Amino acid sequence: MVTFLMILEAIICIALIAVVVLQSGKGGGLAGSIGGGADSVLGGGQKKGLDAALSKITMFLGGLFAIITLILVKLMS
Repeated sequence: MVTFLMILEAIICIALIAVVVLQSGKGGGLAGSIGGGADSVLGGGQKKGLDAALSKITMFLGGLFAIITLILVKLMS
């Protein structure tokens, strides 16, 4: 049981890293502060379909990772 959960946690961890890397940048830094004002005025502040889906997947995988980690801690102690 513990081995299965550890393997599952490793798979979720790799998937979580991949999903975070696939997300587009939020426009931080100097370039984002100069050009970001026009985006918010012109409607660029809304999330696109893929970004919204990746954001939801990230939250789901993060929650699942936390739950499995807590279960593993409980089983191993």
